[in-house]
Amino acid sequence: MASTSLTRASLAEAVYEQVGLSRYESAALVESLLDHVCDALVNEHLVKIASFGTFAVREKNARVGRNPKTGVEATISSRRVVTFRASQVLKQSRWHVGRTNGRRVSRACRIGLIRTQP
Repeated sequence: MASTSLTRASLAEAVYEQVGLSRYESAALVESLLDHVCDALVNEHLVKIASFGTFAVREKNARVGRNPKTGVEATISSRRVVTFRASQVLKQSRWHVGRTNGRRVSRACRIGLIRTQP
């Protein structure tokens, strides 16, 4: 099964096709949206997108790890990571194919930004 990635260009193309903005305006809109999301995450704010999910920054503690090739122990420093938690609407509408009868489907799913496995 070939896997495809959702890129900035494909998002801009979807906005162009569905909304009717020019290609330049669509690309600028996608860039602006992603800049706002990144800025919010850098400032450690939650990013909640209704019917889609929540992005959050989580602090991971330092720990001892092991190099799988050599077996040598090494300290892994503490760091911040971005996590994503899918909303119930997204889980019910697209990740559980065949269980969507009568349930609300997010706008992103309806316009084709999120695709399901056949």
